[in-house]
Amino acid sequence: MSTTTDLVTAAALFGPGAVLGVAHLVSRRGDKTDSAAVRTVLAESAAARATRPAAGPDTAPPDGGEGAPAPAAGQPVRLATVVPFPGARRAA
Repeated sequence: MSTTTDLVTAAALFGPGAVLGVAHLVSRRGDKTDSAAVRTVLAESAAARATRPAAGPDTAPPDGGEGAPAPAAGQPVRLATVVPFPGARRAA
């Protein structure tokens, strides 16, 4: 084997990994800053929820997301907007 063949083989095997590795490292640069900003916003949201009086049962999910809206008395609860499609087609 010649040296040129070895260099071409090495470039073909390790080149894509090196390029993707650099791209990955560049994308990870701001992770700590982003995480600190997210933690700050979550702390502010938790403080706002703690000072807000409870209006009824807590419908928030356990992971701290937004709770479900309270249904109006006597009204059916619709979970999503239903759009009827014109001309029902059946599978063949």
